[in-house]
Amino acid sequence: MKKICDTILDTIGETPMVRINRITKGVVKGTVLVKIETFNPGNSIKDRMAVKMIEDAERAGLLKPGGTIIEGTSGNTGMGLAIAAVVKGYKCIFTTTDKQSKEKVDALKAFGAEVIVCPTNVEPEDPRSYYSVSSRLEREIPNSWKANQYDNLSNSKAHYEQTGPEIWEQTAGRITQLVVGVGSGGTVSRVGRPL
Repeated sequence: MKKICDTILDTIGETPMVRINRITKGVVKGTVLVKIETFNPGNSIKDRMAVKMIEDAERAGLLKPGGTIIEGTSGNTGMGLAIAAVVKGYKCIFTTTDKQSKEKVDALKAFGAEVIVCPTNVEPEDPRSYYSVSSRLEREIPNSWKANQYDNLSNSKAHYEQTGPEIWEQTAGRITQLVVGVGSGGTVSRVGRPL
């Protein structure tokens, strides 16, 4: 366990696993464990990949000091990016859809991000879609970088390097099945490899 962290980013990962007892009693013979990713500062597993994408972009020279991070997000990836941006001194501009809750938009704004709300009922190629608007902003804003969580290999690499090995260690290598939610696909596509 980490005793003292230099920044909030150092608290990401090494989340606990908790045994599920009552819900599974008499239903499942095996041990059922849940990895509590809400213990990350942004309350999500997306914090892991957000920091990994930023750090890899910094190393590659794609994200430079004082730059602007741009991303289309439904909230969780944006929150991870926004937290890292505050610590590292970047600005953030996020696009999202009008179906997202006011609370998610307000949370991103609380971290200093500019949030542009785009219509949901348009095709991804439509210039008004949150995908298209984020791509346009990256082209128009100097010293900007689009995280592009859906195509950025650092997304899945974070789970290959961190989440999977953590689960293996926490279960002493005895894990037999893994159930995982799918958003961008980064977790499910790589967490199983080290397992």
